Amino acid sequence: MKKRFIPIALLASAALVLSGCSSSSNDSGSSDGAQDGAGQTINVWLMRGTQPDMTDFYKEVSDEFTKQTGATVKIEEVPWADAKTRFQTAIAGGTTPDVAEIGNTWTPEYADAGVLLPLDDMVKKAGLENDMVEGLKDSGVYKDELYGMPFYTAIRALMYRSDIMTELGLEAPKTWDDIITVGNAIKAAHPEMITFPVPGDAEMSAYPWIWGGGGEVATENNGEWTSELDSAKSREGIKFFTDLALKHGFSTQGATTWKETDILDNFANGSVAMAVQGSWTPNAIFEKNPAMEGKLAATTIPGKTGGISPSAVGGSHLGIFDTTKNKELSFEFVKLMTSGDLAKKFVDETGFFPGQKSLLEPALESDNPLVTGFAKQLIDGGAAVPVTPTFGAVQAKKTTQTMMQAILSGQKSVDEATSEATKEMTDLLNGNN
Repeated sequence: MKKRFIPIALLASAALVLSGCSSSSNDSGSSDGAQDGAGQTINVWLMRGTQPDMTDFYKEVSDEFTKQTGATVKIEEVPWADAKTRFQTAIAGGTTPDVAEIGNTWTPEYADAGVLLPLDDMVKKAGLENDMVEGLKDSGVYKDELYGMPFYTAIRALMYRSDIMTELGLEAPKTWDDIITVGNAIKAAHPEMITFPVPGDAEMSAYPWIWGGGGEVATENNGEWTSELDSAKSREGIKFFTDLALKHGFSTQGATTWKETDILDNFANGSVAMAVQGSWTPNAIFEKNPAMEGKLAATTIPGKTGGISPSAVGGSHLGIFDTTKNKELSFEFVKLMTSGDLAKKFVDETGFFPGQKSLLEPALESDNPLVTGFAKQLIDGGAAVPVTPTFGAVQAKKTTQTMMQAILSGQKSVDEATSEATKEMTDLLNGNN
């Protein structure tokens, strides 16, 4: 049974109906049920990745929370790179925060571990149950209970230097062959640039090429998972992507250990021509280097012979840990961040897509070339990584990244690296770790 695509294409029509009708389109998410929290404090972890500086926004959120509840909220930013370790340590020591942003692939894992509180009753009481993006909501459900409140939706597409394309009379690539043709033209005209970096420590940058080649990351049958990274079609996609570095010279040796943040930094300093990047990265790039504004655009990741290579629909949930001493106050914070004006302001400032249907329509109707490509990828080319609590173990072990780095460094062939990764991933997905 294949579990790749999510029913996110249904959201466009749903958003038209729901826009302006949901309770989340009200003011800042206040409600008659707000708690009298004077003298109380809740602790919140929000993740720090490649979005712009959110210090001022979080100050605004804190002030509004105190205004509504009388309580204080302490927001701590946790780097994504450290988050898994931080969560594991906190869970083991019983020192988890009241509320935390949780990557959508991790929520089932923590729900299965019994450290998150179910949210259904509080969500229904707040009238928010019908305003959640379905794909993101689904990944927050475990055994028919909602444990992760949709916070924001994220997608990766192909971002490129539109000014360089215009200068050379090129169009955005529509096939894999086009990527090579366009890449060679850019490489010849701008040898000082990194034409198409292939990052070795960026898991989600690898999966589109596996799916685009017709392969699968893993499939499930009667509760048993099997990784298919070593299938002929998956290997074809991995080889195409790694050959951008090894055969065509579009990347750089340093990118073997790059994370997505490294690609962002190099886009910001003007040294990257095109790469797989997230919908949230342009604002961060412009914050680092305002001179880049007007020089970037995005398009869908090309399919092998046309169409779209699917990209994992990611995003985050907000979860409440079972160690909280005040679940009502904790949910007031969750509600504040996922409904009303502050939810809209968050996605406006970061470039993420909203986790609420009522806020999705304006994003889909944008004519901004940095929004339309990501929006089309989200609606027409969104996919899901294996939806199972054990996928968090795969991510913690960095199975995919280790495979990519072994190929890019020349330590292993595609066949060797994918064979080893397939075995490890299959074991981890089935809890044999």
